[in-house]
Amino acid sequence: MTRLTAMVTAFAFVFGAGAAGWAAEKTLATQKTKDVVVTLKSEAGQWKQGKNDFALEFTSAKEKQPVDVGKVTLNTSMTMSGMAPMIAGATLKPDKTPGRYVGTIEFPDTGTRQVTVAWDGPAGKGSTKFSVPVR
Repeated sequence: MTRLTAMVTAFAFVFGAGAAGWAAEKTLATQKTKDVVVTLKSEAGQWKQGKNDFALEFTSAKEKQPVDVGKVTLNTSMTMSGMAPMIAGATLKPDKTPGRYVGTIEFPDTGTRQVTVAWDGPAGKGSTKFSVPVR
């Protein structure tokens, strides 16, 4: 019985800690467009060179409630003089919470990226742009 109690406690600790880490995300950028607010978050609160996990959250500007925006894309570009723009796209999928999408993106180097987020679904069609540094 003691062994079972220890296993249940360890299980709860591991999965509870994971949930707490996810809840501790920090905002990288927030952009309001028409009646939707788009918030880009990550655990570290910044993007870095290499692979990055992140979340996009869509909320109603008026009601502050999650909004199901359907299909979402996130692309980044960085212009460098004398070179073609460096473009990176993210892999996104809906999360368990409506209006929340999780994704990964990879950057070969540092620098400020122009981020374009687009959506098409129940909340209509829209897009927004903002800048995010990669450190």
